[in-house]
Amino acid sequence: MNEILFFGLNEAPKLFENEPDSITKPIQFKFENENENENENQIKQISTTKLSLMILFKNGKAIEYSNGKDSKQNPSKIQIENIQKISTGKNVEVILTIEGNVFAKGRIINQENPKEFINISSLIEDTNDRVIQDVVCGESSIYLLTSNQNAYGIGSNQDFQLGFDSNTLENTQKPILMMKNVSKIFSGNESTSVFILNSNQELFGCGYNFSGSLGLGKSIEETRINKLTKIQNIPKGKIIDIQSGGFNSIMLIENENENENENPKRKLYSCGSRNYNGHGENTCEFTEIKSSLFENDDNILDFSVGYFHTLILTSKPKLIGFGSNAYYQLGPKDTPTVFKKTPTLIEFPKLRFNENISNYHVYCGNSNSFLYYSPPSFSNLEEDLIKLFRRKEFCNISFKTENGEIIEAHKLILKYRLNQNENENENEKLKEIISTKSIKESNQIFEMIYSNRIINPKLYSEIKEIINLNEKIEETMKRIYLNENENENEKDFIIERKEKQYKFPKLILIMRSELYRGMFLSVTEDKSNKVTDYSELSNKSFQILEYWIYSNQIKEGIQITNDIIDEIETGIDYFQLNQTNPNLFDLLINKFNNQN
Repeated sequence: MNEILFFGLNEAPKLFENEPDSITKPIQFKFENENENENENQIKQISTTKLSLMILFKNGKAIEYSNGKDSKQNPSKIQIENIQKISTGKNVEVILTIEGNVFAKGRIINQENPKEFINISSLIEDTNDRVIQDVVCGESSIYLLTSNQNAYGIGSNQDFQLGFDSNTLENTQKPILMMKNVSKIFSGNESTSVFILNSNQELFGCGYNFSGSLGLGKSIEETRINKLTKIQNIPKGKIIDIQSGGFNSIMLIENENENENENPKRKLYSCGSRNYNGHGENTCEFTEIKSSLFENDDNILDFSVGYFHTLILTSKPKLIGFGSNAYYQLGPKDTPTVFKKTPTLIEFPKLRFNENISNYHVYCGNSNSFLYYSPPSFSNLEEDLIKLFRRKEFCNISFKTENGEIIEAHKLILKYRLNQNENENENEKLKEIISTKSIKESNQIFEMIYSNRIINPKLYSEIKEIINLNEKIEETMKRIYLNENENENEKDFIIERKEKQYKFPKLILIMRSELYRGMFLSVTEDKSNKVTDYSELSNKSFQILEYWIYSNQIKEGIQITNDIIDEIETGIDYFQLNQTNPNLFDLLINKFNNQN
């Protein structure tokens, strides 16, 4: 189910052959042969440069429309598999794979062949720091966040966006370490500035600072900041995202509500030039964007910043924009070239899947806009939890619908998905709700609980007071590990090592191990409590693996040796552990090197 609405500049690439260069009202973008494989082509992400459009699908594949006469009819398939994220700048394009590799193209990266993707993560000098967790593009720069929480920059440094004096380093084709202990990196596809959030939640910025667009305050008047500088006056709350345009920056802050059953309230703050920041006046510090359009019972679902304009999608639903409208990138019924300096309501047609506006996202290109449909993408665990819900052999609690049908569920899943109150039984509350629902509605409710996603807003509103969406799976599993006796009845699978038996919840093994995932979720496999012998592993190695399976962390207080590293490599193969980010083997190597 694909839906992309487009408006604004229709050139470079020209996506609509029979439409004018400026499209004044949202029109539907259609893929060639869209209906042939609709499920595989669900959109995950859209990203554009001035000359191309990249679309990433949820199956890990991507296509690109480039500037050319046949680009609309024949988009090129990107020959890289298992794509996790795409990011583009004005002059660079980047792909991050599930395995943690990064491929990039552009003249600033590869002068000899600027149209060919090359692996830039392999260019990092520290071989233990080449697993990439996230990637962000600026106009002509790329920022890499490694699994070791280190930030690297590569590409142009013309405006100091890599944090060095450009007189000595104008650009680099080799990643340069910018900061350690980094939590997140933020920039923008038309931006020559960068923001870095460290593990202590301190925010730093450098690069282009026109009209105070880095939010450093009135005392810093330099147009370009040549080193990462701490930003002092940050709004209270959790920083969700920061996006930069040509002359402004916008920050999304999330504040927890007093009522824990309500979704956290989100607010937008901005700084920079008055024509683009949503205030109508220059601001050198991040200041809340205020408008009557942002009602108390409304909330920010998504936002995007282009070179000169910004789009905001709210839960009402409303589509709101401000900035330049030179090419109708803020929608219809406005005279082009006019600056909308404060938030303005944008009219958009009824959407095909309008029953849940939270499944829509906005994206701003250089001078055009996209509104697209992208339903929640379940992680492997959440997909497996749904499978568990549908398999009776894993269920140990029953619920009866209004017509007397029985639905069975897994107590352990409900334990960390529902608020467990000392004085009230949340399962009993859930039973009361299910008793008034049809079998179809009941299935939808349990899918919401298992997947931790708001699949059906109407049903969710009825049961949200007993659903805890903030519980972290790793924290719950770690509690199960640390409170072994208390949770003994939840451990339903035995692993034998030498003469000792270890009990694990099947749920945890499904989450961490491809071996047991296949064993427990297979239709043909024997579901009995098989006993597996891991006698080749020493006590210390098995403790490391056991703790990792529960917490996704390395157990403290164990001295890492070459023998342990060899055994862990064997154990990873035994368990067929999910080796995404963070990667256990790489983290052990780094810890071993730090010890020595």
